[in-house]
Amino acid sequence: MLRLSKKLLFALEAVVDIAHNGGAEPVQSKEITRRQGIPQRYLEQVMQQLVHAEILEGVRGPRGGYRLARERRKITIGDIARVVRAMEKADDPMADPAGSDLGHMVVRPVWQEVQDELMARLDGITVADLCQRAVEQGIRSEAMTRMDFSI
Repeated sequence: MLRLSKKLLFALEAVVDIAHNGGAEPVQSKEITRRQGIPQRYLEQVMQQLVHAEILEGVRGPRGGYRLARERRKITIGDIARVVRAMEKADDPMADPAGSDLGHMVVRPVWQEVQDELMARLDGITVADLCQRAVEQGIRSEAMTRMDFSI
């Protein structure tokens, strides 16, 4: 069951930060922590899972960090939410056999429909969409300020 958690918010912010600020160079986790205020201990856990899920790619070395593993238009909020949901290993109340017929045959199916609709909506929103919103909100990309157009 999807729930809005700090981990999910941090994961979304981190992936969008990488997409928005990354450019050609990998983004170091300390840069994300500085820009987004995400605690380092949360960030590293989430980043490793996002690498494992092939949403991010880890780059080793002194100039290493993270970059998107796919084009930002091919990564959805739903993709990220599924990774975080798997990390949070909370018991799914929908799977609990306890409950009445009313709960099993009426309430839970409605709740499952709502969850399915939410995931479908999240699957329709890409990281590129969120980067576009950032631009529309006037949030500057550090990648753009690092570009050198001199010849």
